[in-house]
Amino acid sequence: MSLKIVFLSRYQNRVFRGVESHIFELSKRLKKKFQVDIFSEKDADSLTKILKGKYDFVIPANGRVQSFKAGLGRLFSSYKTLIVGHAGIGRDDIWNLIGTFPDIFVALTESQFKWAKKIAWKTKVTKIPNGIDLEKFSPTGQKADINLEAPIILSVGALEWYKNHDFTIKAVSRLMRGSLLIIGKGSQKRDLEKLGKMLLGDSRFKIIDANYGDMPSYYRACDLFTLPSWDREAFGIVYLEALATNLAVIAPDDESRKEIIGNGGILFDPSNIDAFVKALNMSLELNWDNKPRHQAEKFSWEDIALQYEKLFVQELKK
Repeated sequence: MSLKIVFLSRYQNRVFRGVESHIFELSKRLKKKFQVDIFSEKDADSLTKILKGKYDFVIPANGRVQSFKAGLGRLFSSYKTLIVGHAGIGRDDIWNLIGTFPDIFVALTESQFKWAKKIAWKTKVTKIPNGIDLEKFSPTGQKADINLEAPIILSVGALEWYKNHDFTIKAVSRLMRGSLLIIGKGSQKRDLEKLGKMLLGDSRFKIIDANYGDMPSYYRACDLFTLPSWDREAFGIVYLEALATNLAVIAPDDESRKEIIGNGGILFDPSNIDAFVKALNMSLELNWDNKPRHQAEKFSWEDIALQYEKLFVQELKK
């Protein structure tokens, strides 16, 4: 079936966060069967260019005005809009659901699916999780030279308040061993570096920025992964990246992360630093065998792409 899809991703190829990673990996696989375009920068918000493309599906990734324009274009074209719940449960995806009325809303987790079903009106709601490239993120391969005291605990995420990196620094400082590597960039870098140096010192703490292509080598060089981000975290692709490289994951105890992490880690009460420290210590003592990797294998991008293919074909037949 001849089918044309366009992703609208304003920051594609400029940054590589969860949204951009999702589009990169999914579009690469969809291109094997369908015609797929990605509009970035100004093109991502150009209704004229969208209409000229005569697409079957338009997928806005940046919400708000972009989603509204994509929805408005249906007055002049027969394409369908699909929005993935990258923003997580909250006002941004409320706007996406009841402000722009997409034809399809893809929830990333079961809890997001149940939430969206309650407020969706004209929109079809389905669940397809994020995926992971199991060949790229694997336990075997080159390891980065980190030069910190072992065992090394890794955290990956934007250096912003909602990722709670300061909480991680304080928890690791209460361990009697090991160090913390944070990979990311953002407005809190200076404050986090100051806190990390004060509580952990140079031999136990480091913040760096890394290219996406180099990330597997950093995961492989570490012993444990944690990211205690806020409860509006839509999915957290970094959890899958860690699991795929066979790193146990320590994360807040909520329904979404329970679904993602499964038996590949330990969940804790995010309001209790003692529980966080206990989970870190316990995880460093356990023999995880291949449990993290086996959990990641449930989220292969090949399987996820097939689910999207079936969804597109089914919707086009309606």
